[in-house]
Amino acid sequence: MVQVIWLVAATMLTFSIGYLGYSRYLAQFVELDDSNTTPAHKYEDGQEYVPSKKPVLLGHHYSSIAGGAPIVGPITAGVVWGWVPALLWIAIGNPLMGSVHDFVSLSGSLRHEGKSIGYIIGEYVGERGKKMLLWFAFLTIILVVAVFALVVAIVFNAYPQAATASFVYIALALIFGVYLYQLDLPFIPGTAVFVAAVFGGVWVGLNFPIALFPAAEGSSYASETIVLFGSGLASLVPAAGTLGANTAGWIPVILLYAAIASVLPVWMLLQPRDFLSSFLLYAGVGGALVAVVVGTLLSTSSQPLVIELEPYYGFMGTAGLPLFPLLFVTIACGTISGFHSLVSSGTTAKQLNKESDARPIGYGGMLGEGLLATVALGTVAIAGVTAGGGIGRALPNFASGGAVMLSSFGIPLEVGAVFMALVLVSFLLTSTDTAVRLGRYMAEEIVGTPDADTVYMRQMQEVGTNRYANAAIQCLIAYALVASGSWASLWPLFGGANQLLAALALLTATVWLANWDDDKQLISTGVPMALMTLITVIALLYLALYQNFYQQFVQGGFAPEAGIVARISVAAQIIIALVLVGLALSLVWIGYKNIRSVRERPGAAPADD
Repeated sequence: MVQVIWLVAATMLTFSIGYLGYSRYLAQFVELDDSNTTPAHKYEDGQEYVPSKKPVLLGHHYSSIAGGAPIVGPITAGVVWGWVPALLWIAIGNPLMGSVHDFVSLSGSLRHEGKSIGYIIGEYVGERGKKMLLWFAFLTIILVVAVFALVVAIVFNAYPQAATASFVYIALALIFGVYLYQLDLPFIPGTAVFVAAVFGGVWVGLNFPIALFPAAEGSSYASETIVLFGSGLASLVPAAGTLGANTAGWIPVILLYAAIASVLPVWMLLQPRDFLSSFLLYAGVGGALVAVVVGTLLSTSSQPLVIELEPYYGFMGTAGLPLFPLLFVTIACGTISGFHSLVSSGTTAKQLNKESDARPIGYGGMLGEGLLATVALGTVAIAGVTAGGGIGRALPNFASGGAVMLSSFGIPLEVGAVFMALVLVSFLLTSTDTAVRLGRYMAEEIVGTPDADTVYMRQMQEVGTNRYANAAIQCLIAYALVASGSWASLWPLFGGANQLLAALALLTATVWLANWDDDKQLISTGVPMALMTLITVIALLYLALYQNFYQQFVQGGFAPEAGIVARISVAAQIIIALVLVGLALSLVWIGYKNIRSVRERPGAAPADD
């Protein structure tokens, strides 16, 4: 049987070539220059624009982009189509498409005062194009918040130890922020103490796990688990019947945390928390990769580190789903993700200390997420196929397969499983509240300055630009989507929207480069943009018209117990998918016309429609 180490070797080879060669070319191509003043220094305000040390910002950026999708996606793709298609899409697509996407999104924002991709495209194709892209991004953000909050809740339910450990490291991050930015105490000694305390939080979690409600019938928690509420209150929790009381109860808690965290100054929680949690993430991803090598060479793991999956299950896979186009939206984060363009141009560009940092943080950070996707694929390759699908497969296999990897160092399986669950939560929590913060930026740019003619419209604008109000609105909408119990069908819609947003971010970069210099080549961004547009439009149309409309409404595919809420949810998903496709194709056409105009008439001014 094939050993898992060959998955790691293949990815490391292509990623090394990409970083040492292609990223160096791209850095010269966009003319990174440390003599330029970055937006973080130019507009430093102590709130959003805050110059950050490279390791701190890399920790924030990596933690924010690496959510649950690069874990769930590769595992799902591996058990549906086999490990070979999943590996090829990660190992080849990431350095040629995903890392390019993240880097040019960050670089483009640097050249536009740290503004978002919506602002950038508006500079060249006009206000109409800007509003269309911002609305597309905002809708995608809502899906991101909903899906990530749900997955965190599922992890907390499966591993109550991770819930406790998460609260510990959030508290430590708040203290570390005061330590660094208010007391101005030494960075390196503080890092050593607080990182050690974060790993100490894992011990606290193992000994004092927390659950909100008693375990569902047929399952149980660890014997030490502290249950905060009795079963009498469980029936009052929305979606308790479909998701389980404990999972459903954690969702509003997580969304409340995300809303609060998104409005705090970045120095207070976002930067120190992401920096501290990055050590968990590096230990989880790096430790698992090294463990594969050690366990393979020294045979010290609890079981052989070999691939239990088939290389290829056929075009329709084990679930009757076509490899093209669904593989390419199932593995979104890990190969290429539009959400990353919002992080790069929304928070990271506002904190970049010098321009040369964009290469390791933008391009290198995405390669790091690709390594996480490789680890995830390796965990399911070791664990094999278990019952369930999608998220139901991802969580137990990531934790249990990761624990087998870490057993190469002599770490007990129980401890390793809880640690890997905490690693997953660390990715998810940071991505969730960063998404809400980015949604704030999107809403503020869509609404603009409150200057409407009527009092009512001005009040509406004031609500839209109020950081507290629009954070709350995002979380309420996300909660409504998840609480409906239709989360499983939200996942492919999220993947398609996310990938299509990546195509639009690459379109934005291509338009910027075309307007910047007539001699700039457009292949590096234009080819990935065209491929992702084609793939994701087909995928969203397949999901909307065939899987949802035809199979559910025409063929009557709804389960007998499905009520009106389930039908409304499916109808809403069809509408959202079609709206996203319409917005994307319109933007591609507008961008194409701008590029053609500029290349045919050098020096043409940006549109102002």
